[in-house]
Amino acid sequence: MAKESPPRWDRRMQQRLARGEAAALGELYDRFASLVHGLAHRVLGDEEDADRITREVFVHVWENPEAFDPKQGPLRSWVATLTHRLAVQRLRQTEAAALARDGSGTTEDLERKVRRASAAARADYIVTNMPAPLRAALELAYFQRRDYRQAAADLGVTEDEARRRLRLGLQLLSTAHDNGASGTPPGHGRSW
Repeated sequence: MAKESPPRWDRRMQQRLARGEAAALGELYDRFASLVHGLAHRVLGDEEDADRITREVFVHVWENPEAFDPKQGPLRSWVATLTHRLAVQRLRQTEAAALARDGSGTTEDLERKVRRASAAARADYIVTNMPAPLRAALELAYFQRRDYRQAAADLGVTEDEARRRLRLGLQLLSTAHDNGASGTPPGHGRSW
């Protein structure tokens, strides 16, 4: 049997969840749990809080499968958006409680922390979801300190192609800060 295209899989998954198929929830969890946990952890910086958010996301999806609108974007983006929203809410709650309790810091400090966490989570999401050739070029440039000529040789592509991959990857990555600053995640009907 041929593998289903993502939009078709998304619609079928939504239908299965709406029918209450526990196996569908398990399949969805297997596919997206690491994404959800990773984004939540990136925003919150705490394993236990990330675990809680992961549970909350999958409970929400299970209880509200009709909230997903395939016309607005892929299921993966909707789940990422939901994760981001819940994690940012949790971060604001915990930081506001700490601010009230300790009296150290300001609401501006809290918002700066939320913006930084949002941008970092967005950058992680972008890098893990960009096409592999762009990610490989960026990893060579960033982690191995290769210039475009060295990256071209390592990737077995022309120098023009290496420059193109680096430029496109950096353009995608640059949107993390621009949109992350507003606290809006990728995805569902929006540009994260």
